[in-house]
Amino acid sequence: MRILLVEDEKAIADFIARGLEAEGHAVTWVADGIDGEALARTGRFDLILLDLMLPGKDGLEVLASLRREDGSTPVILLTAKGEVADRVAGLDAGANDYVTKPFAFEELVARIRAQLRSPAQGSATELRTGDIELDLLRRRVKRGDVEVLLSAREFDLLAYMMRHPGQVLSREQLLNGVWGYDYDPGTNIVGVYIAYLRRKLAMEGRPDPIETLRSVGYRLRDGR
Repeated sequence: MRILLVEDEKAIADFIARGLEAEGHAVTWVADGIDGEALARTGRFDLILLDLMLPGKDGLEVLASLRREDGSTPVILLTAKGEVADRVAGLDAGANDYVTKPFAFEELVARIRAQLRSPAQGSATELRTGDIELDLLRRRVKRGDVEVLLSAREFDLLAYMMRHPGQVLSREQLLNGVWGYDYDPGTNIVGVYIAYLRRKLAMEGRPDPIETLRSVGYRLRDGR
């Protein structure tokens, strides 16, 4: 999909753009509201990620201008403002969704997927890798015929790995994709949650679905 990212914080923009490009999207990034408005009104994009606090023209002004001509292109607001009044103002102005910083990349991807999903794609809410099934809507996981109860973060980590079956994922990739750009890169939280997942997914007579490659990262075996 073609995504317009209007965000003035370069570190956040780089984090989002790299992640979305890895997911197969084409990302155009601009850092101020004036350029963002001009590009948004071209109609060339399938979705717009729009920060509220922008130089030149703020996000609500850009959104209002866009909605006068285009009522269909999905717009997701990205902002540090988390108050109810701010969320209501953005939605009333025509935003389709609202993500408050800091956020985990996996959450942003899920919200983008929900906006871009066509009626024909509406049932694509399940992931399967080997003998593991994950239902994104009901947030349920099964290994074989056994339901596995996971915490919200464990679920997000498994979902991220199931979108990259057989691929070696570094600790940094998992940290950015599941916990978000603002997390301390020195934390060992990824290893801790991998251990949690291993313990909960363990089944007698079946191999550990998560492989550790020392000093490289982790890989979810794809069962082939």
